[in-house]
Amino acid sequence: MSRSVRTRPEGSGQALNEAYDTALLDLDGVVYAGGSAIVHAVESLATARAGGMRLAYVTNNALRTPDTVAAHLTELGIPAEAGDVITSAQAVARLVAEQVPRGARVLVIGGEGLRVALRERGLAPVESADDDPVAVVQGYGGPELPWGRLAEASYAVARGLPWFASNTDLTIPSGRGIAPGNGAAVEVVRIATGAEPQVAGKPLPPMHRETVLRTGAERPLVVGDRLDTDVEGAFNGEVDSLLVLTGVTDGARLLAAPPQHRPTYVDADLRGMLTGQPEVARAGDGFRCGGWTATAGAGELELEGDGGALDGLRALCAAAWTAAGDGACELDGGKALARLGL
Repeated sequence: MSRSVRTRPEGSGQALNEAYDTALLDLDGVVYAGGSAIVHAVESLATARAGGMRLAYVTNNALRTPDTVAAHLTELGIPAEAGDVITSAQAVARLVAEQVPRGARVLVIGGEGLRVALRERGLAPVESADDDPVAVVQGYGGPELPWGRLAEASYAVARGLPWFASNTDLTIPSGRGIAPGNGAAVEVVRIATGAEPQVAGKPLPPMHRETVLRTGAERPLVVGDRLDTDVEGAFNGEVDSLLVLTGVTDGARLLAAPPQHRPTYVDADLRGMLTGQPEVARAGDGFRCGGWTATAGAGELELEGDGGALDGLRALCAAAWTAAGDGACELDGGKALARLGL
């Protein structure tokens, strides 16, 4: 069945926390950055929860266990239990368990979250390619991951063992900026071996399946900061998404997004969960949102009017995505974004 191409952000007359029963929230860049809560996150999530929305925390970061993540959230003022947390470690452990015998040894390149998830599936984590593993699993190991661990993975994969990766995010937000993610480490092993891993995390189906199985969500809203994981994962799962601009995605990336990277809604931060979303409407040759009108001009996107920056960005998205159709917009949006301070 063909899927219609999104050409503009949608509006909603209903607050999003009332329109959807479960928020599937990314963590890094959405709820926190480094060890600190992102501005407005704590109070926004508390209000959404008090209104009856279930909050589930869905992360591609396989380093920490759900217990550890829940404890961290609780310390930040966001009450959570381990069952509220779904990780790519859990998704990849299920994927491995479906392909190897129960009790099998699996070489782990990553952190404790990956080891715990494998044990929950009846598998035995080992540390060396010489420990007779039947598979290799690679997940984010934190900034202190020794180079020798990547060599260990390469030795095992080069012997022909099946290779699994929790996720392939090339970057991860931190309190000091953008750092290399698990995808960067996966690339090292790929270069060394020429092999390709089976990947479980967002935006791929194993992660969506894990999330649905664990949350039972009927009307989920994916809330994330990344186009190539959070938004594309929602696209693949055929559910709606809210992009927040507190992480790695900036205005230029959003305007150039191909169809699978175009979110349903766009907002500054998690306060966007608690409100309706403004309509983006046709206005002559362009699109209007709030006091702004955006059009696709000769080689660039043009913006006229005044008002809130987010309304201008939504109007620009409509002009860019419509001009691009089922491709990526190549029109220059620099001047228009500069007018919005984005």
